[in-house]
Amino acid sequence: MKIDDLGSGKSYFRKRRRRFDDAAGARSLTFSCYRRYPFLSRDRTRLWFLEALNNARRKYPVDIWAWVIMPEHVHLLVYPREPGRIIGPFQGFVKEQVARQAINWMKGHSPSWLSRITVVEGKTIRRRFWQPGGGYDRNVVDDKVLLAVIEYLHQNPVRRGLVERSHDWEWSSARWYNGEPNCRLEIDRTLPMIDVEP
Repeated sequence: MKIDDLGSGKSYFRKRRRRFDDAAGARSLTFSCYRRYPFLSRDRTRLWFLEALNNARRKYPVDIWAWVIMPEHVHLLVYPREPGRIIGPFQGFVKEQVARQAINWMKGHSPSWLSRITVVEGKTIRRRFWQPGGGYDRNVVDDKVLLAVIEYLHQNPVRRGLVERSHDWEWSSARWYNGEPNCRLEIDRTLPMIDVEP
């Protein structure tokens, strides 16, 4: 589909992508803000994201095993509790909830941003908070890979120089894994290879 970016004046074509929802196991998801804008650098937006994520896990049979919010993207490790459960609606719910709140906030507090995130898709005009498409989506079925994915997620803020230790970043599940009581969103206690006390 052809998309015209009104902010830059450029056009591009969005590729259609295939998902593999029939495989059992966890899913590693990554999705980014539109044009890598640092929309997630403010606490208010991060809190909107966590609220949406928590609401999504109540609405859909999906457990959250790890998460990290970076200034311009998010990593999640989720586990569908039902075999073959389609992750797209879960992810779409989270993204839509955050985008709606953020765009409404921009309308009232920072309207100059609206032209930067406005695109034309065919005959439809949209405002984009998230980069279009499904983002990165990978099935994770091996326990060693699962632990490596969790470590990779948690090390993102360290690699970027935002903190020295992963559990110093309050916008990630690293604090939960480190046993700290002030984790902003708890992990579902269904991860098979670690001993987690209720």
